[in-house]
Amino acid sequence: MTLPEIILPDWLGKIIGRLPASPPRLVLVTALNTMLRRGLLPAEMDYFNGRKFEIDVLDAGLKIRFSADTEKFLNQDFSGQPDLRLAANGIDFMRMIAREEDPDTLFFNRKLQIEGDTELGLVTKNLLDGVDWAALKPFARGG
Repeated sequence: MTLPEIILPDWLGKIIGRLPASPPRLVLVTALNTMLRRGLLPAEMDYFNGRKFEIDVLDAGLKIRFSADTEKFLNQDFSGQPDLRLAANGIDFMRMIAREEDPDTLFFNRKLQIEGDTELGLVTKNLLDGVDWAALKPFARGG
């Protein structure tokens, strides 16, 4: 099933953009760390140590900032520029997760922005490409 082309209205993005970023950051970091512990995210955490990330959901006005150490991703904001920024509309992030679109296609169609450390961006993209998203379904149901 292909996801429809949905972009949030500007007024809704402005409301969401005013909400605190800590709840979505907690959800994202918890999901990443759970995947890491269960071997579903083959990340070399030494490489990510001290790195700062920003996920910018453009149509929702939501910026999720987090970092990493040698063992896990950290639920903490930071000041200044991220080492890596990924920006797209929410539906395009969902298409990546659903494997309807790969990050390269979205990037070349100007639907995904990747800014910052080029090598870190490539490593992160390859890491996300290597995740078996189907293996996560039992965990989403509490399994």
